[in-house]
Amino acid sequence: MKVFENKQQLADEGRRTLAAMLGAVIYAAGTNLFIVPAGLYNSGIMGLCQVLRTLLLEYLGLPLGNVDIAGIIYYIINIPIFIIGYKKMGKRFLVKTLICVTVMSVAMAVIPTTQIVGDRMMACVIGGILSGAGVGILLRMGSSGGGMDIVGVILTKWRQDFSVGKVNLMVNAVLYAACLFLFDVETVLYSVINAAVYSVAIDKLHAQNINVEVTVITKISSQELEKEVFDQLGRGITKWKTMGAYTHEESHILYIMMSQYEVHQLKNIIHKYDPQAFIVVNEGVHVEGNYLKKL
Repeated sequence: MKVFENKQQLADEGRRTLAAMLGAVIYAAGTNLFIVPAGLYNSGIMGLCQVLRTLLLEYLGLPLGNVDIAGIIYYIINIPIFIIGYKKMGKRFLVKTLICVTVMSVAMAVIPTTQIVGDRMMACVIGGILSGAGVGILLRMGSSGGGMDIVGVILTKWRQDFSVGKVNLMVNAVLYAACLFLFDVETVLYSVINAAVYSVAIDKLHAQNINVEVTVITKISSQELEKEVFDQLGRGITKWKTMGAYTHEESHILYIMMSQYEVHQLKNIIHKYDPQAFIVVNEGVHVEGNYLKKL
């Protein structure tokens, strides 16, 4: 089965990947130009990598100048995460995430850690907005920055009561406890503020990405369409027959629950079989039961 059925789909996916790569660069710029020069630490696995970087520099005294090796450490940590998560996520999403993590790591190593603003609070807020916006763009474009996103997916499959948000909270608790032990209270407080701004920025660009319901109204009944949704997205479909009140023509309704980043791929599948299909997307719905949260 071909990954892309036509050149338009390939071009569209290429644009989304380029936009996701831009988001990775924005994240790196916000980190290296504002957060790192202010002596602060990101949330999640990247924050843990920054703590490791600080410890390595202090104890080993590596002559790295303005090069931030936190991105390199982050990439190394993500390698086993990618291997473990290979079978847990869609291949296209995983490939795009690998590309974006590579771009993010390279950008963090290339962009010099330069102090642009002297005020620590301003650096904290601006850095949180930029890095959060970068990750928000990544998620909107059907990718991610690796790390906790993939770990959250794996743990959600293992335990239904887990979520990416809960995993992030646990990691951040360990991270800032370590910062409190290793550094000073002021650094921890500013890092917590930065993490809060970062989270708000992500939500503004990519709000309610986990629970999305899609209703498709089509006049065709295609087992090939349904099989492609099963194979490519791993999502179930609830369907029933209906009749148009005006045309009195028979139609079919397909009801699918998924994550936001899968919607674009679903639309491509639907339009491949029925370009006239009517698609309704409702974000941020509350779901209970056997629903797989992928991100």
